[in-house]
Amino acid sequence: MNISWQPTAPLQNICLRARLYQDLRQFFATRQVLEVETPILSAGCLPDPMIRSFVTEYHGNLPRRLFLHTSPEFPMKRFLATYHIPIYQITKVFRDGEAGRKHNPEFTMLEWYRPDFTQNELIEEVDDLLQTVLHCPPAQRISYCDLFEQSIQLHPLQTPLATLQHYATKFKIDPVEQLDRDTCLQLIMSCDIEPQLGNTCPLVVTDFPASQAALARKNPNHPQLAERFEVYFQGLELANGFYELTDPVEQRQRFVQDLEKRHTLGLPSVPLDEHFLAALEAGLPDCAGVAVGLDRLLMIMANANHIQEVIAFPIENA
Repeated sequence: MNISWQPTAPLQNICLRARLYQDLRQFFATRQVLEVETPILSAGCLPDPMIRSFVTEYHGNLPRRLFLHTSPEFPMKRFLATYHIPIYQITKVFRDGEAGRKHNPEFTMLEWYRPDFTQNELIEEVDDLLQTVLHCPPAQRISYCDLFEQSIQLHPLQTPLATLQHYATKFKIDPVEQLDRDTCLQLIMSCDIEPQLGNTCPLVVTDFPASQAALARKNPNHPQLAERFEVYFQGLELANGFYELTDPVEQRQRFVQDLEKRHTLGLPSVPLDEHFLAALEAGLPDCAGVAVGLDRLLMIMANANHIQEVIAFPIENA
């Protein structure tokens, strides 16, 4: 039997990853942001119906079902609630069902949190980081609604759902009548709009619909919008950030709504992360946080067309 056992990434890209990690650690060291480490396994799970978690079983003295984390966000916020200091982490994360040119079910994420930072202050720091490691021009900004109107001449919140569903027929989804607004918008964003973003410099998209930001604060002046941003460069989504929601009651309500959506879609229920919710009840400081996909960052640095060119052992030969 012919087994593919060698790394798919060339040695120069393996070395590029090592240098990137050195540069990132230096970037945060100069800003006095502490590197932390949190568990990959958790008894609780993000209920977002758009994200599928890997599940495993622990057979020790306290047998139970555990989940591989899709992000280190919840335990990192437990750090924040305890110590109130800026922190970052470089870690493996896991999302089931995601494999392709831009996806691998096991990938590397940089995530950091800044107490007392506004969303704008964090966007500026993300911009500084990208200029440091990519040597790219400063980022430009646009709101989510303006982006849709400029790209497809439809307002994401004011356009009738039937019109968005009709637009989504081009993606060969059947029946489109079952698609809700957010699913339509996410399809349009990922398939039609995202590949065109950030051709010459990074583009920061702000003011996402509140329904697409379960962990972000709503805009007090426009509650249908949330203080969430994403960063795109060369057609790749690189970063996803929030001005973080700190209200434990509202956070639990949003999680329950996600569980109800899972039930409607026929997806299995998942246990909420009660440790995280308890930390919110104890008090999370005002903060902003962001996650950056390092494999995609490396794709840009290496001028790679496929994520396998920057991951040594992707899912196909893991």
